[in-house]
Amino acid sequence: MRKNSTKLVFLVILVIISVLLYGFYDIKGGFDYAFPKRVVKILAMIVTGVAISYATVVFQTITHNRILTPSIMGMGSMYEVVQTLIYFFAGSMSVWVVNRYLNFGAAILAMVLFALILYRFLFRSDKHPIYLLLLIGMIIGTLLGSFVTFLQVLIDPVEYLSLQTMLFASFTKVKAELLYIAIGILIVSFIYGYRIMDKLDVMSLGRENAMNLGINYDRMVMNILILSSVLIATSTALVGPITFLGLIVANLAYQYLVTYKHSILILGASLISIIALVGGQFLVEHIFELRTTLSVIINFIGGIYFIYLLLKESRAA
Repeated sequence: MRKNSTKLVFLVILVIISVLLYGFYDIKGGFDYAFPKRVVKILAMIVTGVAISYATVVFQTITHNRILTPSIMGMGSMYEVVQTLIYFFAGSMSVWVVNRYLNFGAAILAMVLFALILYRFLFRSDKHPIYLLLLIGMIIGTLLGSFVTFLQVLIDPVEYLSLQTMLFASFTKVKAELLYIAIGILIVSFIYGYRIMDKLDVMSLGRENAMNLGINYDRMVMNILILSSVLIATSTALVGPITFLGLIVANLAYQYLVTYKHSILILGASLISIIALVGGQFLVEHIFELRTTLSVIINFIGGIYFIYLLLKESRAA
């Protein structure tokens, strides 16, 4: 426990360094104008990192697999479908695009409903092997991606260019008013999550053991699925899809902290996620000079890491 406390303190120090470096390095123009904008970006990265980390860790607990994440199961693809349908039928100047509240709410609602329908049929008393779930999730994501591509071919080129800005994760377009809503959702989710933290530790022992210890397993699984769906949907609607971030930070937390306690794992994964997002955005803006996006870098690294984990799991089996 003391060893993990030291590791967490080290991560906190790295978070502080990353935040200070991004917040104060090379501020151009008026400080009163530039610094508040950077604070909004930092808060967005913190909200996104914590939401994705929490959702991924608890999702992997109930699936008993460290490869599956809500994003890999098609949540990011559903966000692309929602935005593409809005642009296809209503256009970039419609109220569903101009009004950020409507766009934000529609994206969250669609993704949560999609997740509930998907999970309702797949996660039914552990009837399906974990690799079948992974296969189904990736097939659904591919189908949704093909559907999005088909619609984008038919969209006016100018509309298409406008749509592309919505489909890549970006912390430069975050609106402060949407950030406050996301923070509120995160706080409510964490209040519930704090109450079930001990139950998560028990559920990691498996279905039979958890039920023998008095856990209403099926009900808890559904509640956790709803919780993870809301968190992923909120982070995606706020900044855009980052498919592999949760996979990376959750597995790094498992390897770095080596504990079954979810309170430590979630905190560690959240801190690693904040370091990755804030530090990565610093590199994107000041080293790569915005020639690429943070989501592209994370998805590239995450894709390689995902293949590594698949190969590792197959050798272990």
